[in-house]
Amino acid sequence: MTAGTKRDYYEVLGVQRDASPEDIKKAFRRLVRQYHPDVNREPGAESRFKEINEAYEVLSDSQKRAMYDRFGHNIPGSGPDAGFDPFGMGGGDPFSTIFETFFGGTAAGGRTQRGPQRGADLRYVLRLSFEEAIFGSEKEIEYHRLEMCSTCGGNGAEPGTDPTRCPKCNGTGEIRQRSSFFNMVTVTTCDMCGGSGVVIPIPCHTCQGEGRTRQLRRMKVKVPGGVDNNSQIRISSEGDVGRRSNLYGNLYVTLEIEPHPYFVRQGNDIIIELKINVAQAALGAEVEVPTLEGAETLKIRAGTQTGESFRLRNKGVPYLRQNGRGDQIVIIRVMTPEKLTDQQRKLLQDLARTLETESPSSDRDEGFFGRIRDALGI
Repeated sequence: MTAGTKRDYYEVLGVQRDASPEDIKKAFRRLVRQYHPDVNREPGAESRFKEINEAYEVLSDSQKRAMYDRFGHNIPGSGPDAGFDPFGMGGGDPFSTIFETFFGGTAAGGRTQRGPQRGADLRYVLRLSFEEAIFGSEKEIEYHRLEMCSTCGGNGAEPGTDPTRCPKCNGTGEIRQRSSFFNMVTVTTCDMCGGSGVVIPIPCHTCQGEGRTRQLRRMKVKVPGGVDNNSQIRISSEGDVGRRSNLYGNLYVTLEIEPHPYFVRQGNDIIIELKINVAQAALGAEVEVPTLEGAETLKIRAGTQTGESFRLRNKGVPYLRQNGRGDQIVIIRVMTPEKLTDQQRKLLQDLARTLETESPSSDRDEGFFGRIRDALGI
């Protein structure tokens, strides 16, 4: 059909020249349902359908529509010998290999059907107590995800009807537009079918043609012992389902650990500060130390100073993916009494007269802070 015999594109779609993009799309969809070759077997339906598709190709693109409104079918330089199709609807592409090499596009004429797309991954933040992170736990979580529509089976079409091949991209999911620069072709996702290659003449009443519905999902998550803050657990195929596919994304459970009132974790070791009085530090004593599994008896040697540490073996955090546990490190803090009875004051005064006073020493200070650093592993 030559430019002189072509029908006006607005007339083909049955819209006014000032029609909005939405009006053009609605008219096109209405005509597709009527003339698509998969549903209309009458003579002339196929050629009518091609005419409708060509009109929509131009009027749905703002730049092409502006050129058409100005020049109609007779675009300057667009004759049969010009070597340039202003609307990008046909013609050879001798430089397609160059485009593929330098721009990563697909050559004109090489149609590639897109496969089913996997759904999106989801993230869930799970809060755990200090003990749950150390020993492991099983937690039930609730979250929303996109699941395959149970009414249409995920294809988006009303039961009793079927999706049809997209007329704009001919089922490829891609739109190819030719440029005057080296006759290169740019490839973009089809805006009519969203890259799926199909359109839905009669959308499913449940999912409105999406093929997916948002549903509440409940499941139990097993947390291994020894996890730490910001650890992630990947649960395969528990994310969103892909559009027009049965491929699910993954669910990533990110862990947040609540702090403990007196335990502090350092790697696989657990740190605790133990307060003792002056007499216990000077004379030595046996004291009870809290651990995550109950109280343990710790022997304090005579003359223990603030900052000294004791190690309880295998009382720390289990190692992930291997046997064994870290240790619990007990850091001593000698408490000086703030209030004394008369008898206590007299006893300390008598004791003070029998003790030698030592001057502060930089070596002693370094020893104190060194013990703190050793205990904390810094």
